Amino acid sequence: MNSIATKNSTVYFNSEVYTALNSYIKKAKPSIIFILVDTNTHDYCLPKFMERLESSDITVEVMEMPNGEEHKTIDICTGVWEALSEHNADRHSLLINLGGGVVTDLGGFVASTYMRGITYINIPTSLLAMVDASVGGKTGVDLGVLKNQIGVINEGEMVAIDTSFLDTLPQNEMVSGFAEMLKHGLIYDETYWNTLTHLEKLSISDLDQLIYDSVVIKNKVVTSDPKEQGLRKILNFGHTLGHAIESYFLENADKTPLLHGEAVAIGMLLETYLSTKVCGLSTEDLELISTGILKTFSKVDITKNDQNHIIDLLKYDKKNSHGIVKFVLLEAIGKPKIDCVVSNELISEAFEHYAN
Repeated sequence: MNSIATKNSTVYFNSEVYTALNSYIKKAKPSIIFILVDTNTHDYCLPKFMERLESSDITVEVMEMPNGEEHKTIDICTGVWEALSEHNADRHSLLINLGGGVVTDLGGFVASTYMRGITYINIPTSLLAMVDASVGGKTGVDLGVLKNQIGVINEGEMVAIDTSFLDTLPQNEMVSGFAEMLKHGLIYDETYWNTLTHLEKLSISDLDQLIYDSVVIKNKVVTSDPKEQGLRKILNFGHTLGHAIESYFLENADKTPLLHGEAVAIGMLLETYLSTKVCGLSTEDLELISTGILKTFSKVDITKNDQNHIIDLLKYDKKNSHGIVKFVLLEAIGKPKIDCVVSNELISEAFEHYAN
């Protein structure tokens, strides 16, 4: 697979990954290499990665953080910043983020802010991070349970996607990443959407190409609008309600937390229904999209009380302007519309449709 040039970086795949990474290290000669992992990638991914890393006489330090969205916090950032400082990191140090979306988001933010910015490289190990989190330069952490409220847009030196790391993932993490791939089809490419919803016709060997195609779609969007002033907003389809649902389930002890993709899948179902009311999406497309998503994602019980709290969380969405919640909706598959305003009554109606 050919590498993909982004605005300020490059995405490498599989056979090119370690050649590109080791060539960069040899040329850049970083003062120290830091590798950020979580408890899972420390055990399952780091040994394999270290076998392929050629650091010659450069010191390599491994920093480990707890795994899970609940640890994507400023407190963890502080710990990583302090570890960098204690190990004499300077502006010529390199931070390699080896992990899923939490590691690449948080590590990218740490690198972008330590000494006003050091170089970082993302090595995504989850499907979600490969097709979404590690590409496009969005970095950041959560503020309490509010998703990605603190962060900057700053691309790393490269993204290196080795799909063999997917062998370490549990099934639910693979499914979570698949939601973002479905989203890419819905907002950009009907043919890609149709392929994803007929996976029974494909083999596991087709997955690498589907991942590549998803990265191509995301890169086209973010390259044309790196600071999310217009087109890049379409990547938020399913995320306005999805992030609120994810936050609500994360903060309630009586709820089982949802993975990001699981919450986004619900958000896409809800926002597809809203699209029929606001943007004229056909009932045929509504049925097609709902069936396609529910092939992979199970429904989740959301009570009327839950709905009220979720709707209240919408006020924190980053697309809002002047107190108005703005959605990305669909006029048709592959044809999104940004900055759509939706009443709370319609949102409640969408939840009723989802329940039934």
